[in-house]
Amino acid sequence: MRLAFPKKVVIREVGPREGMQIERTPVSTEDKIRLVDLLSECNFPVIEVTSFVSPKWVPQMADAELIAKGFKRNPGTEYQAIYLNSKGIERAQATGKFDLEGVISIIASETFSKKNTNRSIEETFDEMDERIAVLRKFDVPVSTVAVMTAFGCNYEGNVDSEHVVQLISRTFEKANAHGLNPDRILLGDTVGWANPVSIEYLVGEVQNKWPDKTIILHLHDTRGMGLANAYAGLKMGVTHFDSSVGGLGGCPFGGSKGAAGNIATEDLVHMCHELGIETGIDLDKLIEVTLEAERILGRDLPSKVAKGGSLASYRQVPSS
Repeated sequence: MRLAFPKKVVIREVGPREGMQIERTPVSTEDKIRLVDLLSECNFPVIEVTSFVSPKWVPQMADAELIAKGFKRNPGTEYQAIYLNSKGIERAQATGKFDLEGVISIIASETFSKKNTNRSIEETFDEMDERIAVLRKFDVPVSTVAVMTAFGCNYEGNVDSEHVVQLISRTFEKANAHGLNPDRILLGDTVGWANPVSIEYLVGEVQNKWPDKTIILHLHDTRGMGLANAYAGLKMGVTHFDSSVGGLGGCPFGGSKGAAGNIATEDLVHMCHELGIETGIDLDKLIEVTLEAERILGRDLPSKVAKGGSLASYRQVPSS
């Protein structure tokens, strides 16, 4: 079991996609573009911009092409987008604005899988060959095996870690059969069931079985455990995290109305900096972006650091 903080972490900002995807407040295309551009000025290594999905099912993402056309690319940032099928990939590629990556995903909860994708776990595995074939057809590199609801869900309770490991193994078998060997494993706490102990246990199990893979933690703050869970991941040596500006986001299929979303990026960045862990992200600018996001949405966001300020800013104040 690894118990050493990494020197540097990679934080993927998912607010413009995951946050806006379920946002009830109407947000103009211009404001979505402005939010992406402001986040780019914070020096993020990766920003998830939008989703190329059916407007029928996700009307908030109906303007994906307009967003793609409008935002400015920062040379030091990767810009990603979500897509679920060949039509989505075609739409994303046609914009010429995205660094597309292939993710092979599975949901650990049977009930959640049916509610979220209208497929059972076995049906998802049956269709995995087709998804891999589509990704290869469009020359999208398959980089990640992802397991969502990896720690539990509101419908079935805790998810057994052995079950998660088995799902990861089966997904790698599917990828290997196509001559692929993804180098990342994403563990998603989709509806906020994890705690620091379960994080350490599952991450440890995955590290033991796949020591050469990079682990990504996608954490939600549904019950206020998000930052504590990120800390547990850092102690285990995890170097890749997903988070959302201001704590935007959530899951429409989780069964918890009004629940908090992803962990707030500025809170995560602040914690990393206080622990001596590099992120490369300009925290002061990020706090300004969070406050601007609140103005755009017309409501407070659950961020703590945006309200209290970073400790670094106070240390810079000269003593009288």
